[in-house]
Amino acid sequence: HPKLSKGVKRRLRELYRTLDPVALLAEMRDAQTELGTRVGARAGKLTAATSPPASATNAAAFAKRLGNEVHLGEQRIIHRRMRKPYKKRMRMPSMLDPHLADIERWFAAEPRLTALAILDRLAEHAPEKFGPPQHTIVQRLLRLLRRNATEVIIPRTAGGTAPATIGDPGTGAGAACDGHSATSPVPPILRAMTQPQTGRQSALRPSSESNILR
Repeated sequence: HPKLSKGVKRRLRELYRTLDPVALLAEMRDAQTELGTRVGARAGKLTAATSPPASATNAAAFAKRLGNEVHLGEQRIIHRRMRKPYKKRMRMPSMLDPHLADIERWFAAEPRLTALAILDRLAEHAPEKFGPPQHTIVQRLLRLLRRNATEVIIPRTAGGTAPATIGDPGTGAGAACDGHSATSPVPPILRAMTQPQTGRQSALRPSSESNILR
């Protein structure tokens, strides 16, 4: 351009000569190698990695090596942290542990007991420890107890030993004849789950047969 001085033109030519894409790619690879070295270095070696040696590769040698590595299948180093195996968390102590035996006894006697009722009973023994904020942990424990009870009941019913209700002849602790021992008594939780619903609940929840007849 006629309005530019010779010094500006000379600097622009020198800058234009440095705009070599192969040399730029070589600088990018050197920067990637340096970054991977810094990331992979340990804390003790981090100071040594702050001053990496200068790369002595020129653009021509780098271009020739790229052509050969493309045919051989270049394998770039992946700098990533190794995945460590997950460490299983240990169970932390719960504030319900001292009262676990009482809760299991209450649940065995009344399988339909709610978490609020259990929390009320615990609050009577220790009002300074138990209150509305502990409702969630009581619900979690009650859910676990119900799941464990279900895992016991389902195999019994699937194996052909149908649960018997109280009052059926030939079952229970008082049934023994012909020299044979009586069957084991029905567990309270099994008895409560097999008893038919009566009263207001049966009126609110009609049976399937009545629904079909309607």
